[in-house]
Amino acid sequence: MTLLDIALPSEIPGTSESLRAVVGVPDGEGPWPALVVLHEAFGIDEEMRKQVAHIASLGYLAVMPDLFSEGGFRRCITATMRSMASGTGRAYADIEAARQFALTDSRSTGSVGSLGFCMGGGFALMTADSGFGASSVNYGILPSDLAGALENACPIVASFGAKDRTLRGAAAKLETALTTAGVAHDVKEYPDAGHAFLNEKPSGPAVMRPLMRVMGIGPHPEDAPDAWRRIDAFFGEHLR
Repeated sequence: MTLLDIALPSEIPGTSESLRAVVGVPDGEGPWPALVVLHEAFGIDEEMRKQVAHIASLGYLAVMPDLFSEGGFRRCITATMRSMASGTGRAYADIEAARQFALTDSRSTGSVGSLGFCMGGGFALMTADSGFGASSVNYGILPSDLAGALENACPIVASFGAKDRTLRGAAAKLETALTTAGVAHDVKEYPDAGHAFLNEKPSGPAVMRPLMRVMGIGPHPEDAPDAWRRIDAFFGEHLR
């Protein structure tokens, strides 16, 4: 598996002028199905790079666009979160640029899904109707107009933690909405896990970590393997 830091070219209007991405290339001979991987709210840190590497090790060409390319976490987080909630803005152009790259790169089969963590999980849900073959929503914020977001959505696999105080009831609400919309899905809430339970180590500024523990945010290695098994099986069904 190889990790590459690249500039992501795009002719899509509204794309970040200096859009960067981390690309994970599986070992062996491709082409491979591709995943646009959407990072959590703290940006592309070491934990997110590990996730790109892990996804590539499963046999997917993994492309993680840096949604904070125009100024980093401090300058971009507020506007990016607002963009996620509104359904418009530069982040969506950046995600589409990554999808186009994954769609046309010679290492890709042309079958492209999305996978997001935290903030990225919210974007994965909001873009499930924009040309992806399947999406993985991991502890992502649900939009206020959930029914509208799921209209014409691709198949969705979603994972939540019951100890996540920021998203109480989200799994059940999403399950109901997906069933009503007739979208193929696999939604699971893990009773002993919290937010960001797929990470290997705590992420974000060290000063915030005591508060994050209280809020139920952090790794849970007991449940992460099952979530990854479900995600890989779901993409195996819908992308491979």
